[in-house]
Amino acid sequence: MIPKSIIISRTDNLGDVMLTLPLCGYIKKTSPETKIYFLGKAYTQALIETSSFVDEFILYDEENTKLPQAEAILHVFPNKIIARLSKVKKIKLRIGTSHRLYHWLFCNKLIKLSRRKSNLHESQLNVLLLQKAFKLTETIPLSEIKNLYGFQKNDSKSIQKFLSTEKKNIILHPKSKGSAREWQVESYLSLAQKLGDSYNVLITGTLAEGNLIRKECPDFFNERNIQDLTGVITLAELISLIQNVEVLVACSTGPIHIAAASGILTIGIYPPMKPIHPARWSPQGENVHVLFKNVNCSDCRKTENCHCIQEITVDSVAVFL
Repeated sequence: MIPKSIIISRTDNLGDVMLTLPLCGYIKKTSPETKIYFLGKAYTQALIETSSFVDEFILYDEENTKLPQAEAILHVFPNKIIARLSKVKKIKLRIGTSHRLYHWLFCNKLIKLSRRKSNLHESQLNVLLLQKAFKLTETIPLSEIKNLYGFQKNDSKSIQKFLSTEKKNIILHPKSKGSAREWQVESYLSLAQKLGDSYNVLITGTLAEGNLIRKECPDFFNERNIQDLTGVITLAELISLIQNVEVLVACSTGPIHIAAASGILTIGIYPPMKPIHPARWSPQGENVHVLFKNVNCSDCRKTENCHCIQEITVDSVAVFL
């Protein structure tokens, strides 16, 4: 039986946090009275608070993290500092995988779970960690994940100036902060050129990613149908922007999961190599298309600029638009 209060600890990146939110939806579906605290980094707060299944966000700060007196904590993303703190705080049930040595010191319920060798999706693995801890046997099909985000619509007024009321709005998110294999910037430019004046093209990312785009393709932002929003908007505004456009195209990175959860047309560009392949990390939503070259590509392990993802054509993306 799931306790009446639980901390979900996930202190890493946007995409990882997105694929942990269905775990919160599963908890609320199974135990509606359970209070869910979500422990995360400051820059993921806006994303976590978008889910109606999260009752309270807890800020992770290496120097001053304050854990609530919950009945249990689930270490979805292992973190030695948090594991130690949860024991110091005397949280009654402390759940972690058996693969981390420090969990043997600080956790009192160890779960054997190998993600690397599993054929399950990342979101299913997060749910499975909880299921193993509480001996729950219900299998969550991948098709159900899209219903467990609890995403709430946020029509931020600050993003309205970027949107067109006469053209279709599309977000191209070329970079991933180095967390994924990326389609070349030139292909995103060719896609924008192919779309022409029928689309309002919004380029999103951090300021550093915008500078990388300019370095790799100096003429990228000279197209008249392209707006450069890199480094311009906050995460909360990005979420609202995604919820209010028609399409998003990206590689395996946080915004693609936000788009899928928001129900818009989502086009993902992925490599075929395990464990970063679509079966593990694809976006889950009603209107999702994932493109990848179905080959056994060993080059993915040798370089971030793998030919198998670069061979995905602009036309193969444009066919969905």
